[in-house]
Amino acid sequence: MAMIVVLGIGPGDDRLILAGATKELKRADYVVGADRQLQTMNVPESKAVKLPPLAQLEEFIREHEQSRVVLLASGDPLLYGIGNWVVKRFGPDDVTIIPGISSIQYFFHQLKLSMNDVYLTSSHGRVPDFDFILEHDTVGMVTDKRIGPFEIAQECKQRGEHRTIFVGERLSYPDEKIGRYTESSVPDQDYQLNVVVIKREG
Repeated sequence: MAMIVVLGIGPGDDRLILAGATKELKRADYVVGADRQLQTMNVPESKAVKLPPLAQLEEFIREHEQSRVVLLASGDPLLYGIGNWVVKRFGPDDVTIIPGISSIQYFFHQLKLSMNDVYLTSSHGRVPDFDFILEHDTVGMVTDKRIGPFEIAQECKQRGEHRTIFVGERLSYPDEKIGRYTESSVPDQDYQLNVVVIKREG
């Protein structure tokens, strides 16, 4: 079996990549990632493999059993990241996971909010249980195009729940944007690469 390393590379800014990442890249036979990830990590063309669909990725890894494959993961690989998929497919004994700074973690630090007792979740490819989510005082959520900041605000309104809703877009990039709203003031618009923090005040 190939030695698989899932390397967390943080939310986007290369200054947030943890020490040790360069060593893993040097040891790799192949480095798999999206174009942006490969560019961020300055992966040489001789090692770079553009991230394929997951079925093809599994096939690629199994075809290179004698190789050391490094798979780049945005944010933290085990926080709604590809690390979970890799462990399920190949088993924990053949996988090494290098943590990264998640976009949620980064956003809480930008807001100067404690992460103690925070409930973390995601709406990617799933329908969140908002009754359960809104039982928590503070929630960090990675969102998608289907259930984003506006839809989250509507779920709060429907339940008569008053919340402060922070929206972080393109976090750690030069055009980072952070907004603070209530459940009644979140604009109905497109949001780019966003994270939402829902906070009960008082």
